Amino acid sequence: MTVPQATGRRACLIAAGLVAALLLSACAAPRPPIAAGEASWSGRLALRVDSTPPQSFSAGFDLRGSPEAGELQLNSPLGTTVASVRWSPQGAELRQGDRLEQRDSLDELTTEISGTALPVVAMFGWLRGSNTAADGWTVDFSHQLQGRITARRTTPLPSAELRLLFAP
Repeated sequence: MTVPQATGRRACLIAAGLVAALLLSACAAPRPPIAAGEASWSGRLALRVDSTPPQSFSAGFDLRGSPEAGELQLNSPLGTTVASVRWSPQGAELRQGDRLEQRDSLDELTTEISGTALPVVAMFGWLRGSNTAADGWTVDFSHQLQGRITARRTTPLPSAELRLLFAP
């Protein structure tokens, strides 16, 4: 192979890589702007529920708002929104593509989704480093400054573990 052929092949590989990156970024859902004074965190979460059979789930997350009203988006590794949970004093809703489910409370909705009531409201405090109470959950803050929190629930059954990785 001559030098011009090698250079041409390398240029084709670079162009193919750029096209792939553009296509993948086109699939990513744009993030809405954050309102002044609104709390917001992004990272990864993993949930394990010790049910029969055991369940586990992991995704990227974007959490914004407040314990009273907010949104939790769950994202695929490519950045597309897999599900969006919104809550307010009037209730909670889950959007997954064209599917919409509404419940009277955030706990009722997260229990239906994951098999256990997720401590979404307490996560706002936990991400700030505050040991916000959540029934049955204990939190390990030993790595919070490095952007890692682990929370375990032992009661009520089934037990569960929630791991959060985030930018502190």
